[in-house]
Amino acid sequence: MASSMAEQLQQDMECEGLLECIHGLKQLDKECFRVMVESDEALTIDEVAERVDRERSTAYRSIQRLLQSGFIQKEQINYDQGGYYHVYYPTDPSQIADDMQRKLNDWYAKMGQLIQEFEDKYEDADAGTEIPAGG
Repeated sequence: MASSMAEQLQQDMECEGLLECIHGLKQLDKECFRVMVESDEALTIDEVAERVDRERSTAYRSIQRLLQSGFIQKEQINYDQGGYYHVYYPTDPSQIADDMQRKLNDWYAKMGQLIQEFEDKYEDADAGTEIPAGG
């Protein structure tokens, strides 16, 4: 990943880069999300773990990151004889896109504020100092 914003802006950004940049998702998170998107039905953690060829605990941590970022939803399924289990399925892509747009707008507003603070600070400091034309 690029170390500065200038480097990031010069890169060709792909969807995966966007998910990593805005939501901090890891490669395994993206694999788990892809598995859920490609499935015709909601999946258990065990099913996701098997499809990405990882331990259940590793898949669980990835699924928790996806839940926190809003990429997937969780549903409780109750057994007739008592007890329950959870299944997971992807959130609607337009809802995810709206959330990313909101995060981007918030970030843009914050950057604008920081730029204004920078300008105010150094404009005041520079008020009495003229830079010579030659240097």
